[in-house]
Amino acid sequence: MPLRSLVSIVAPPLCVSCGASAGSAEPLCARCRAELRWLPPDPAPYGWAPLAYEGGARALVRALKFRGAVGLAATMAAQIAATAPDELLDGFTLVPVPIHPARLRRRGYNQAEWLALELGERRGCPVSVCLERVGSEASQVGLNRIERIDSIQQTIRVRDGYEAPERVVVVDDVITTGATIDACLGALFAAGCELAGGLAYARTLGR
Repeated sequence: MPLRSLVSIVAPPLCVSCGASAGSAEPLCARCRAELRWLPPDPAPYGWAPLAYEGGARALVRALKFRGAVGLAATMAAQIAATAPDELLDGFTLVPVPIHPARLRRRGYNQAEWLALELGERRGCPVSVCLERVGSEASQVGLNRIERIDSIQQTIRVRDGYEAPERVVVVDDVITTGATIDACLGALFAAGCELAGGLAYARTLGR
């Protein structure tokens, strides 16, 4: 018996959200999966997402982002790929939202890039890491949309030596106010992008 299978018998996988027993191929237990709040396929003003940022979806995002659980990107990307409107992805290049270099050094990875790579593999979309974040490393937690726009507008740009793809979808883990995706789109359009949109795994409602 493979070691992984033996471990799963001795210590069954636990739900990322509630800690209950989960299937070996699932990061969420059946109850938390059933409670996921799926959103309509129509894009919201600042980008499309399949799930509301609450419950199990929130737990997955936080585990990917803060606990190094990069393997979750495959599950999350599969959920995006299965529900994303074809017109949002077909013929588009995926561009992950960049994170600040200092944060990248501490974390060791960019969760948006993992999502973009996994999604690109499933939907046949190329991925370009053409954006970078510059300036100070300021957190946007707790800021409203206007404050987020002011703080991020001048910190995202196209990397030297890169060209903006003509048709782009910006990929992030969560859409809160839309300010981050908006700043990315602004940098891409300024660099010659002709058509662009945004998507994420989850969206904060009521913002």
